[in-house]
Amino acid sequence: MKKLFALLMCASLMACDAATLSKTLDTVLATDALSNVDIGNGLKQALELGVGEGATSLSKVNGFLNSPYKILLPAEVRQVTDKLKNIPGFNLVEDKMVNLLNAAAEDAAKSAKPIFVNAIKQMTFADATNILMGNRNAATTYLQSKTTNPLYSAFSPKVGASLDKVNATDYWAKAMNAYNKIPFVKQVNPDLKDYVTKQALKGMFGMVEKKESDIRTNVSSRTTDLLKKVFAKQDN
Repeated sequence: MKKLFALLMCASLMACDAATLSKTLDTVLATDALSNVDIGNGLKQALELGVGEGATSLSKVNGFLNSPYKILLPAEVRQVTDKLKNIPGFNLVEDKMVNLLNAAAEDAAKSAKPIFVNAIKQMTFADATNILMGNRNAATTYLQSKTTNPLYSAFSPKVGASLDKVNATDYWAKAMNAYNKIPFVKQVNPDLKDYVTKQALKGMFGMVEKKESDIRTNVSSRTTDLLKKVFAKQDN
């Protein structure tokens, strides 16, 4: 709208030369020529960039552990570990469990990208313009609403396998056996796979949201012609 207004003012007042008028006209026409397909593809590209960076960053050694998305122990597990700290061999159980849960999430994140990308490809163009012109996290929110359940179903077995791979399941079983021998304790055995899966997805979506916000607000982050073209419409 700003560019269109500038074009009309320039033309009506003859306050700009022919070259400037032509350049402004080309810009306006290019922006107006955006179709829902362009917008949809641009949003998908932005989300794929976020997913790619997120999967790469979080799947590194200590990628989750040293990130803002570090997985901490849930309250019911801390209830267990607080009592286990006084049992020989389990005095560092909380630190050990935090390290193992994050290692499992990091390992599972290696296989996250194709799952997310496939989900992104299923996104329709129907709401593309509303998403583009929406909040800084509109595309991420849309992706979450449409893909969280199928992503959970696909990601959960990988997290379970990763928990086994880093020996978290075995260590937790030993910790629970020690805990259950403590007199008068309430029996607690939380589903670690469910918890880590949800926290890992939360971290992945957090990385996507961060990238989306960056592309929306930072022109230099629009690294392709399509991103520049699509998000220029949002700027105006």
